[in-house]
Amino acid sequence: QVQLVESGGDSVQPGGSLRLSCAASGFTMPSYNIGWFRQAPGKEREGLSCITNEHGRTYYADSVKGRFTISRDNAKNTVFLQLNNLKPEDTGVYYCAAGYGMGYSLRPPFYEYWGQGTQVTVAS
Repeated sequence: QVQLVESGGDSVQPGGSLRLSCAASGFTMPSYNIGWFRQAPGKEREGLSCITNEHGRTYYADSVKGRFTISRDNAKNTVFLQLNNLKPEDTGVYYCAAGYGMGYSLRPPFYEYWGQGTQVTVAS
């Protein structure tokens, strides 16, 4: 059974940093593309970053490029999202997702499995 569990969300001040974790069970990370998404209240779920299955290529949305970094630890079967220089508009619930399709995408329909989310709040 595929399961994803996010952790690491917290409340931080603008300019702060967090590291989110996405721990997988039921499959090995290199088998799936992993994406990170964010959903703010009243807004659609937004794709932030993804890492491809076989080659580990990384992609970022323009809104987070240069501030967020996605990485994968195969030994821990975990994908991380490092969040730096956080802004109030980064506030939301952060989800990781796993997709088995070819290529890569920052669109939610590409992904079959989702975690429960972790809350990030950026405020003074």
